[in-house]
Amino acid sequence: MIHPTAIISESAKLADDVQVGPYSIIGDNVEIGRGTRIDGHVVVNGPTTIGEDNHIYQFASIGDDPQDKKYADEPTTLEIGDRNTIREFCTISRGTTQDKGETILGDDNWIMAYVHIAHDCVIGNKTIMANNATLAGHVHVGDWVIFGGFSGAHQFCKIGAHAFIGMYAGVNRDVPAYVTVSGTPGVPRGINSEGLKRRDFSAEQIRNIKDAYRLVYRKGLKLSEAIEEIAARAESQPELNLFLDTLRSSDRGIVR
Repeated sequence: MIHPTAIISESAKLADDVQVGPYSIIGDNVEIGRGTRIDGHVVVNGPTTIGEDNHIYQFASIGDDPQDKKYADEPTTLEIGDRNTIREFCTISRGTTQDKGETILGDDNWIMAYVHIAHDCVIGNKTIMANNATLAGHVHVGDWVIFGGFSGAHQFCKIGAHAFIGMYAGVNRDVPAYVTVSGTPGVPRGINSEGLKRRDFSAEQIRNIKDAYRLVYRKGLKLSEAIEEIAARAESQPELNLFLDTLRSSDRGIVR
């Protein structure tokens, strides 16, 4: 149902069962998939694509211009997948031509109130971002990552899958997969073992990941030496590959 006070652009494409609440605005070049619900007073600008079965709560701003002083009205995009929950007053910006020109939010993410996702961020699946968490531009976030309330990540940081960013933490370096970070600036505090248990990692797998973490953070090895040892172990312990890949792909250096 489209509320009579909602404003829908003639160029917008909405599936037949999309719901749009009172006083919401759906702008040009917006596509919204089946089963998605847009509550009242939401603004969605394009080019933006929103998949199926999402729920966007009141007063969210989705797909507006990036907050980048270099932006010059280029037709950049926002892509949102399926089954995401985006709560009140969230802001998610489109990309910029300084990167690939797109911001991406995957599937099954839980985005709580007042979260800001800046231009060119790429977020995976099944993440949780608690109230007021903030991502600067170009941040990449892997699957199953959790951001605590009021936490944030500096531009261009990479957050590996299954990482946990504690409340109020300020991340200014890359976070390897599985690692828990707290403080400002953020420092590693071990692995997210509770999260891994909830995702059915075995006790042996968790122990192997802890041992790999110790090679990086507790044994006094150079990072290159730790990577070499973890790579050897990963041949028989495949759960280490996520950790290994994030160590190898870091551009800003990892949290220490």
